[in-house]
Amino acid sequence: MTRRTTRLLIAAAIAIAAVAAPSAASASTIYPPAGSCTTSPATMTAGSTVTFACSGGTFSAEEPVTVTVTGENGADSTFGMIRMAISTASAGFTSTSEGALEAIRITLPANASGTYNIAAVSPTSAGGTAAASITTAEGLPTTGLDQSSLAIVWIGGGALLAAGAVLAIVAGVRRSRDRNS
Repeated sequence: MTRRTTRLLIAAAIAIAAVAAPSAASASTIYPPAGSCTTSPATMTAGSTVTFACSGGTFSAEEPVTVTVTGENGADSTFGMIRMAISTASAGFTSTSEGALEAIRITLPANASGTYNIAAVSPTSAGGTAAASITTAEGLPTTGLDQSSLAIVWIGGGALLAAGAVLAIVAGVRRSRDRNS
């Protein structure tokens, strides 16, 4: 093969890869339909129960659906009477003959804070998602930052500042020794 033929083959391979790669990447992407799943209520206090449901046509008829709750202390969420001991709680359900997911009662942990994302997926559908936000008794959203979290930041910052001061003193002592030598 000549050098020119080799260059043409390399250029053709790069061109094919540039065209085929985006097509291959987007071919398997499945997005959930917007608004197919809901939570009720959308805001609640810690320890409350939320109802999660998906409308008809979200899934195929009578197929297994996995519902997952993700959020702070999400492992403490329960589906009906099932308590999960993992970082993200998941449970299996079955869609209806219309492809809907009937209302599921999910109790969020007593120490819940922030937003909990609830997702439902099946083998043939990307399903849908909905969220539930935790508010205080006064109706204000909880952000998850409290005094104990802030204390850790102050202690860590103080330790870094002390370490920097020690390094500066050691460097000064070494420079002083080098000058006197």
